[in-house]
Amino acid sequence: MANVIKAPKRQLTYVTDLNKCIGCQTCTVACKKLWTTGPGQDFMYWRNVETAPGLGYPRNWQTKGGGYKNGELQKGKIPPMIDYGIPFEFDYAGRLFEGKPGRVRPSPTPRSAPNWDEDQGAGEYPNNSFFYLPRMCNHCTKPACLEACPNEAIYKREQDGIVVIHQDKCKGAQACVQSCPYAKPYFNPLTNKANKCIGCFPRIEKGVAPACVAQCVGRAMHVGFVDDVSSSVYKLIKQYKVALPLHPEFGTEPNVFYVPPVLGPRMELANGELSTDPKIPLAQLEGLFGKQVRDVLAILQTEREKKMKGQASDLMDVLIGRRSADMMISPLT
Repeated sequence: MANVIKAPKRQLTYVTDLNKCIGCQTCTVACKKLWTTGPGQDFMYWRNVETAPGLGYPRNWQTKGGGYKNGELQKGKIPPMIDYGIPFEFDYAGRLFEGKPGRVRPSPTPRSAPNWDEDQGAGEYPNNSFFYLPRMCNHCTKPACLEACPNEAIYKREQDGIVVIHQDKCKGAQACVQSCPYAKPYFNPLTNKANKCIGCFPRIEKGVAPACVAQCVGRAMHVGFVDDVSSSVYKLIKQYKVALPLHPEFGTEPNVFYVPPVLGPRMELANGELSTDPKIPLAQLEGLFGKQVRDVLAILQTEREKKMKGQASDLMDVLIGRRSADMMISPLT
């Protein structure tokens, strides 16, 4: 019998503007330092910033399976530890301070790690391109991890919709790792428990924004309750409809949304002139966000041109985010 997914009273929702993410990894570091410094958590990055296109973290997560198909829960693969970059450890002390040869300890040939293919992208110069893709648990409306858990250890919080693993109930079955198509639950081999992003709920309960959002130096992230019509997340998702979920075909109904990149450079012709075609292929964006991305790009381009002409554009004002407080609507509780 499938676990019952109880609808929360409100849903905390995130939006990231990919036109503003600079790949600085500040959100990654903020999350890492706050939540995953314990035993067995070295390889865990609840929040990470990938380069798209790329293999991602863990490696090839987009093809691991899981999620839903025609409403039915799908069984995916549990990533092997090598896809997280285990085992290898960079010998910082030996290499940087002791003059030892080699860089890794022990010394297998590394094949993957966080940010393994950072800034590589695709295409041939001068028309190569990439953009940054921050990822975290989507705190889905229909979380596959919750339905798959055989021990009823996963639940959606009634007050904010954040998906949490009850550590006392978790027995290390790894069904959540297997079923999540975004590869965001992690198995801790030392505690025999699954760990994942908790949406910074201790901060939320105090009316403080999640660490990843609060520390974003580019003001690329928004957070708020999607039913709050004054919030930036409501405006971007519901009113202007320019924020889209990642891989909607996975069927989990994510509550993390993205404003797709529209401000990238244009293709360079053989004579050195710029064409009207963007370097980032439309097919790539459609593969990540669905066919709706075409309409979103058109809206964004139109509103951007209005702003450049000195005309009013509430949408552009929301995305510019001159005051970070407007992107983290208060109170959050």
